[in-house]
Amino acid sequence: MQNKYTFEYAIIRIVPKVEREEFFNVGVILFSKRKKFLGIKYFVNPDKLKAFSSEVTVETFNNYLQAWQQICEGNPLGGKIGAFELSDRFRWLAACRSTIVQSSKTHSGLCVNPQKELEDIFNEYVL
Repeated sequence: MQNKYTFEYAIIRIVPKVEREEFFNVGVILFSKRKKFLGIKYFVNPDKLKAFSSEVTVETFNNYLQAWQQICEGNPLGGKIGAFELSDRFRWLAACRSTIVQSSKTHSGLCVNPQKELEDIFNEYVL
């Protein structure tokens, strides 16, 4: 256990019609304070999106998620939020919201490699 580090993650969800409260998973945000890691991985399946709504395009969601990625990376294109510390950026991204892009409640765990854990969670809950 000495080689394992705590992490937190949230599942990213697309909610095409917020009033219907239907969603599907499109990505994962993972944060590990001790490893100084904040990562995001996402994929919007066009077939799933079409089944939920024909009004919003994949490009629209990809634009939203690219902004989230800029924030994760601390890129200046992430705006003021992108300049926050890692933990604050994670908390902002994982905060409860009622928009068409939402995140689940946060979950925690232990891992050796946060990047690998991000990939594993993505494969399990998104693909």
